[in-house]
Amino acid sequence: MELNNNQLLRFTTAGSVDDGKSTLIGRLLYDSKAIFEDQLEAVEKTSTRKGLESVDLAMFTDGLRDEREQGITIDVAYRYFTTPKRKFIIADTPGHIQYTRNMVTGASTANAALILIDARQGVTEQTKRHSFIASLLHIPHVIVCVNKMDLVDYSEEVFQNIVRQFEAFSSKLMIKDIRFLPISALLGDNVVNRSENMPWFQGAPLLSNLETMHIGSDINKIDARFPVQTVLRPQSEEFRDFRGYAGRISSGIFRVGDEVVVLPSGLTSSIKAITTMDGELDEAFAPMSVAISLEDDIDVSRGDLIAKKNNRPEPLQRFDAMICWFGTRPAQTRAKYTILHANNEQKAIIKEVLYKIDIDTYARNEADKELRMNDICRVSMHTTAPLMTDKYRDNRITGSFVLIDEGTFETVAAGMIV
Repeated sequence: MELNNNQLLRFTTAGSVDDGKSTLIGRLLYDSKAIFEDQLEAVEKTSTRKGLESVDLAMFTDGLRDEREQGITIDVAYRYFTTPKRKFIIADTPGHIQYTRNMVTGASTANAALILIDARQGVTEQTKRHSFIASLLHIPHVIVCVNKMDLVDYSEEVFQNIVRQFEAFSSKLMIKDIRFLPISALLGDNVVNRSENMPWFQGAPLLSNLETMHIGSDINKIDARFPVQTVLRPQSEEFRDFRGYAGRISSGIFRVGDEVVVLPSGLTSSIKAITTMDGELDEAFAPMSVAISLEDDIDVSRGDLIAKKNNRPEPLQRFDAMICWFGTRPAQTRAKYTILHANNEQKAIIKEVLYKIDIDTYARNEADKELRMNDICRVSMHTTAPLMTDKYRDNRITGSFVLIDEGTFETVAAGMIV
């Protein structure tokens, strides 16, 4: 079990407005003592002014609610906290169907998803929707938090019925690790501390699950991929002859001496040095940001991809993808868009909409092919030049892309190569 103090776990939350999502995040931050004193003092004063007997935990995530009241576009809110065992980033995403695009954005880099279910309501269409998106984005770990157990007298039978309901439909989904937790976010049962009200549940509380969750195998260590972000040529006395290619390793491991290929040119070389801000390394792995120097003086520029000589991504100019449409205006087939893929920028068209997904029933709709905001569909894409791709299920970086409207520069879609 790896418990690395520097290890970062990203997780996203999903649930209807009344499922207690804000309260759960507030309880997690409050009980793990991850709230600044001035913020805590402000919330305590507001809670007292409202005549509440205790701190209103939901106020710690009130930023989004204020945005909603002001008519500002609701977006993903990120919150950061640290425990002695791990660092965390919470992507707090709105759960309504009209904010599907926001959930896709927040969940795209997550290691885990927390799906909240109201113990009184059981599995709803909203639950299925959030679970489908988690599966579509290949989030490796899902924790189903059955909340408000205090309102059903901490009943084991209620909890087990919800587990059975969830398992009945989740068997169709592609989620490797699903865990179930009975909690009360309001009272703190099984959030940071174990619940004394549910002795029948022998599992660990939520924070312990997040702290000990094995995420080392979530990253593809087999296929070495390094999208070049920029070329470093410092014009200083000390580094007169230095040429490095900087970027973030998407997957796999690179070592000094490895034979590599630069794509799309196909030129080969070997790694001379791997450099970071802290000096040179013998090896580097995903998701580290490094500069790689090569033995040969070959042409490498932004948008190129460095891979192992005997393990290359697939160059594709025509491919199918699942996309979530973000744009306020409907998609135009045959219209030209800019596609951004792993630091590579090309022109692309949506050649054909194959089908849309009804994210309430998971059914395919092949009749209605007009893409509107928040629609999820399978499309056929065509680009002006080949992209160095992997399937999204194998590599979330080289398997994903975004589309940009050339007229408005608006990001109109996020896609996953299938």
